[in-house]
Amino acid sequence: MATVSGASVKSIVVACEAGMGSSVMVAKQLAKQLKAQGVSVTHAPVNQLADTEHDLVLCHRGLGSRAKQAVPGSVVVMFDMFIGDLNIAKVVSLIQSGDDISDG
Repeated sequence: MATVSGASVKSIVVACEAGMGSSVMVAKQLAKQLKAQGVSVTHAPVNQLADTEHDLVLCHRGLGSRAKQAVPGSVVVMFDMFIGDLNIAKVVSLIQSGDDISDG
């Protein structure tokens, strides 16, 4: 299980099937919530994750195994809902508090 300190997260990539639409919405939401922490949030297709610079990957649960294959050394956090998901809220809280984030 990969882990990263929330205090060290400075870049997040939100991965989805094509890198458009839903991932853009989540990325914008996260960028607003983490602006004070100086975290950069981008979006990318899951098949292009290896080409991105990131400290943390967020993706829908249906893409989780593909994301972990693309970037096996990265922390990959999966979510179920694009708005109001508890895993996304937990990531925001852990970054704000500086606590460790584990994949899953």
